[in-house]
Amino acid sequence: MSTPYDERPWLRFYADGVPANVQVPDVPLTHLLDASAERFPNRKALMFFGRAMTYAKLLNAVNRLAGALRRIGLRKGERVAVILPNCPQEVIAFYAILRIGAIVVPTNPLYTASELRHQLADSGARVVVVFDKAYETLTEAMPGTDVRQVVVTSLADYLPFVKRELLKLPVAKARRLLAELSTELPENADILWFDDLLKEGPDNPQQTPVDPIRDLAVLQYTGGTTGRPKGAMLTHRNLVANAHQTVAWDPAIRPGHDVNLAVVPLFHVFGLTFCLTCTMLIGGMVVLVPRFDLDLVLDAVRKHKPTLFPGVPPIYQQLAAAPEAKKAGVGDIRTCVSGAMKLARTTVDAFRTGTGGRVVQGYGMTETSPVVMANPLDGNARHVSVGAPLPGTEARIVDERDPTRVLPIGYPGELIVRGPQIFAGYWNQPAETAETLSRDGWFRTGDIAVMSPDGYFTLIDRKRDVVIVDGFNVYPSEIENVLAAHPGVAEAAVVGVPDSAHGEVVTAYIIPREPAPSPDEIRAYAAQHLAGYKVPAFVELRPTLPRNMLGKVLRRVLREENAMS
Repeated sequence: MSTPYDERPWLRFYADGVPANVQVPDVPLTHLLDASAERFPNRKALMFFGRAMTYAKLLNAVNRLAGALRRIGLRKGERVAVILPNCPQEVIAFYAILRIGAIVVPTNPLYTASELRHQLADSGARVVVVFDKAYETLTEAMPGTDVRQVVVTSLADYLPFVKRELLKLPVAKARRLLAELSTELPENADILWFDDLLKEGPDNPQQTPVDPIRDLAVLQYTGGTTGRPKGAMLTHRNLVANAHQTVAWDPAIRPGHDVNLAVVPLFHVFGLTFCLTCTMLIGGMVVLVPRFDLDLVLDAVRKHKPTLFPGVPPIYQQLAAAPEAKKAGVGDIRTCVSGAMKLARTTVDAFRTGTGGRVVQGYGMTETSPVVMANPLDGNARHVSVGAPLPGTEARIVDERDPTRVLPIGYPGELIVRGPQIFAGYWNQPAETAETLSRDGWFRTGDIAVMSPDGYFTLIDRKRDVVIVDGFNVYPSEIENVLAAHPGVAEAAVVGVPDSAHGEVVTAYIIPREPAPSPDEIRAYAAQHLAGYKVPAFVELRPTLPRNMLGKVLRRVLREENAMS
């Protein structure tokens, strides 16, 4: 049955040159690299602390490592955990694993041993590619897993020769940088060295045949908002499609010329698509930055003149506050897209004032490869909204209790989406998959949203974060926005806690500004702006809030802390 959403009113606000749909080629994900290497062999594909790697050299390294991994017994369908920050080895390993038809398991190098053990055990990874700084944690995590071979590399191996020599100097900053990049391993470590495999591997292995629609390319673990992280199964087609959709959203892209500043980690699906696969598709250059450091980022902007800069709100906020950002050329970056968490209007305004640049908000999830929506890049952005669905993407608002009931436009409900980027399900979790993914391809995002009559979507909150007080739905983000306007509040996070009289009540966790307000003062302020049932019953001042790898506040952790107290 047809619905008003099927008319796709958002198409009227697409920027000139953005198509309504995209053609997704029936190819493995490695084809994006192969095609650009054929078209732009001498174009710089990667840049790492001033050391460049052309597409021809990258392709050669990928093929050599793929041949070596095949020789040590890696086969199609097996999982390989990659524990690396942004560096050339991460890109080489990613495509080499896919060349064999194996499955990449991107892993946060800052994980603790217990976090890492869960991911290794759940995925059944048999091979791990790790940088030396994370090797000790890996050894703690390996017992009880299926890991049989470990490939180790050092970030220092890919520094330019001059920089490696400079690191030998007794300069405090150089020593700190070297300490961050590498470490000594035990002499008896049972490992293979990344560089040795590159030297030994043949440079012409054939692509293992894969079915792009059915075969997995990446097992990407979610942040675990409903418990322990789950592996989202992303096929070759999912990731190829999302690269084409995302590139189509920016009609100013020039194949062979664009430069992408990759600060967002590639082990996160946001960085994987926005920084890596999109850039490989267009034959651009990826400037790899292992972690966000203001000086490193500004230096990269000065030297490499990026045209694309995906990021998260805290990065843009820090750049907005940096006096030298405007002079460095941050405002000249054509496309800045923020994801992973809400982009506040204050950050948008501060970025424009401080740098002269423009940043727009997008939306996606691990399960959607990840991009589903974005604001137009032609000046039609609405910063309270996450924008419009990408080409080839459908979206609806449905009753959160009955997803078969489509709600009228303008009514809040659960956002569901469908398109070629929607994942294949959760690894070894058929019940969870059936609960969130319908047979006809609609994915339940768990986000409460509303669509305007002209097709812009605005997120209200996560369904699992909604607090129910006396039967009324209370959206934490609404209360957080009110509290954040108090001059004594630097940041607020709101969760619901069980209550025998009301079902749940609201608790607010506040990072204060000096002079710090009292909890009673915060409650009184909230009472001036909110209905009584929305006013926090409890207010706690604290110096920090629990966050994920990208800086997003983890309400789940706050709820768990409250449950244990």
